[in-house]
This record gives sequence, C-alpha cells and structure tokens, in this order.
Amino acid sequence: MKLRTRVALAGAAVVAAALLAASLVLYPSTAAGLAGQHDGELILAAVQVPRLLKTLKVTSAPLPTSPVTAGNTLLQFVPPPVEPGALGGFVPLTVRDAEVAAGRSSPYFQDTSYLGVRYRLYTAPLDEIDQALVRTAFPLDRDDATLNRLKLLLAALTLGGALIAGIGARLLAGRVLRPIGRLTDVVERVTATRTLTAGGLDGSGRDEVARLARSFTTMTGALNESLLAQRRLVADASHELRTPLTSLITNLELLGEGRGTADPQAPALVREARAQTGELRVLVNDLVELARYGDVQIHIEDVRLDLVAERVLERARARVRNVRLLGELDECLVSADPDAVERAAANLVDNAIKWSPPGGEVLVRVDPAGTLSVADQGPGIAPEDLPFVFDRFYRADAARSLPGSGLGLAIVRQIAEAHDGTVRAEPLQRGVRLVLSLPIAT
Repeated sequence: MKLRTRVALAGAAVVAAALLAASLVLYPSTAAGLAGQHDGELILAAVQVPRLLKTLKVTSAPLPTSPVTAGNTLLQFVPPPVEPGALGGFVPLTVRDAEVAAGRSSPYFQDTSYLGVRYRLYTAPLDEIDQALVRTAFPLDRDDATLNRLKLLLAALTLGGALIAGIGARLLAGRVLRPIGRLTDVVERVTATRTLTAGGLDGSGRDEVARLARSFTTMTGALNESLLAQRRLVADASHELRTPLTSLITNLELLGEGRGTADPQAPALVREARAQTGELRVLVNDLVELARYGDVQIHIEDVRLDLVAERVLERARARVRNVRLLGELDECLVSADPDAVERAAANLVDNAIKWSPPGGEVLVRVDPAGTLSVADQGPGIAPEDLPFVFDRFYRADAARSLPGSGLGLAIVRQIAEAHDGTVRAEPLQRGVRLVLSLPIAT
C-alpha cells in the first residue's frame, strides 16, 4: 500500500472517529432534550387542568374518565376514591397513585402503552377536587420518527465526512509527499548507479521533509568525499609501494642471475634491498597508523603533554648526533590518547630532524595552553606548498630525494582532528614551526 493511500485512510479514519464521537454525544443529548421538553409540557398541562375544568364548568364529581385530547397531549381525570387495582385508563391504579391522590407522595413520570402506542405518562393530584388525580400523556412515537431522521442524518454525515476527508487527504498527501517521492527517486538512483550525488533535492524549506533532504544531501556528500579519499589513498599508496617493490624485485633478480652472492656487486645489492625493505616497512606502518587514528575510537584520559614531549626528545637524542635537540617544556595537562599524542610528537620531531642541517637546532616547546610546537632551522616551506603540508603522500619537490613516506604529518593532522584539536605550519625566518594544539584537561 502506498504511503499516499495510508495517509488518506488515516485522515478518513480520524474524521470518521471525530464525527462518530460527536454523533454519540449529539444523539443522546437530543433525545434527552426532547424528553425533558415533553416532561415540561406534561407538567404544564397538569397545572392548567383546573382552568380547563372551570371552562368545562366541572368542579366536582363525577369527572369525565375517558382520555381527552388537548393538542398533542392526552388528559385523563381519575375521580375519587383512587383505589389500587382499579382500571385507570392508561394503566391500572397502584398504591403510589393512591398516595399521590392523598397528598402523601409527589407526582411522578412513567412510560406505558395504550392502545398499542407508547406514552410518557405524568400523574399528579387534582387540586380542585379532593382525592382526585389527573394524568397527562404524550405519545413517544412522534419522537421516534424525529430521532430516526436524526440518526440517519448523523450516519450520512459521518460516512460522507470520512469519504470527503479521505479524498482530500489523498489529494493533499500527493502534494505534501512529493519531496519524499523525489528523495526516493534519488535513493534508488544512488543504489542503481553507485554514484553518491543527491542532485534534484529541495532542502530550502523548514519542515521535516526539507530537513531530511538536507541531511541526506550532506550524508551523500560526506560519503562521496570519503569514497574519493579512499580511492586517492589506494591510488597514492599503490604508487608509493610500486617504487620500492620494483627496486627490491630488480635487486633480487640481479642476485639470482650469474654468480649470485659470490658476485662482487652482491653486498651492494643486498644493502639496497634491505633499504627498500625498510622503506616498505615504514610505509606499511604509516598506513596502519593512518587508518588506526582515522576509524578507531581513541581512548581519552588526562595526559601530561610535557612528559610525553620529554620522552620523545630522549629517544631522538639517543639516535641523532648531528642535530641539537632542545626543549622548553612547561607543565601541561591535556585530554588525549597518550599513545596517539606520543606518535604525533615523534612525527613532528622526526620531520624537524630530517629537514635540519648538520649542527642545526630543533626546539620543542610545550605551554600550559595545550600547545606543542616543534621548530627547525631547515630550508622552510615554500608558500605554494604550505596549504598541502599535512596532506597524505604530499611531498614537496625538495623532499622527493629524502627518505619518508609522505604520511608522517598526515598522521599528525589525523590525530589532532580525532581529539578536536588543530595542527598548523608557521614559516620562520629560518625554518618552519609546526604547532599541535590539543584540548586541555578540565
């Protein structure tokens, strides 16, 4: 069943329920109103009986006992003595009738039948004649006809209102659900073509459908960017892996030809193969780290950023001799993953060491605001390369001859973004300063 039909049925059901509820209230209230009106007419007729008797010049018994028609009302007089069990015209007289005639009980109403007609009967004492009764009655069949017509009218209104509401709801649903239809078409097109574009959706409104269209457009855009980034990563990784793999295969093939390891060039070929293997290992490790900090939920805790930077400096000093590593480390507590922060700091320091000339200095500074900066005295970064420093596999022309995978600074940016932090490059008069900012612990 289409959503438009469901909306139409729901609208018809709601209107039908509302009209039915109104009918269930209106019909009983109308019936009660008619009954109350007739009861008042019967009482008024009973009150006017003395004036009627004066008009007929009847002031004592014997009274006329046969019912008398007065408009829509029947009148009957019950002369004294009122004895229980005697025929009383409409119904036999009862003990209660005798008590009413004697003034010991109040007047009362009852429903009865007379000559096959249902009546509403009112019994009261006749004040002009002692111990006498007067009965006034109204035929209820006249109300039945009115109530039956009302019943048919309410049923017709309920069914007609539900039908009109259903047709109107279906026509209106077609207009209201048109954006959902367009969204469905876009989803089906995306499913069929595998193209993550949501063109043709109107998200300019303020209702829920417009919000859904905007959210879907944003989602498909983000997925498209993610897919393109994944494809670029695969393409770039394949390109970076191809060079060391080709060199490694070539060296192994040379070793396998001729005299093998007895060849005078074998040691050089082995060293070259080991170097290429090392580059492959670094590249694979960097790819793993890049995926790790991009997709896996990191563990956040309070971390002393100054102590992390100090450990990184100590390890770097142990393996680097031709560059001076300096530290200005103020106490700083940040909310971060300790392993991720240490990897980011190590990448920044390694990058600075790679670009520093022999005898140069690398200054690592930590301040209480949650900032770690690493400054080198290298050649700096060209203005045209500055916006791409933290992109994956991006290597400036001057860096293509240096070892590295082009992923170190990309990992730093990934870690910064995973912590809702930032990383930036600041050109210096001599060299460059890379600044990592992390949220401080609260």
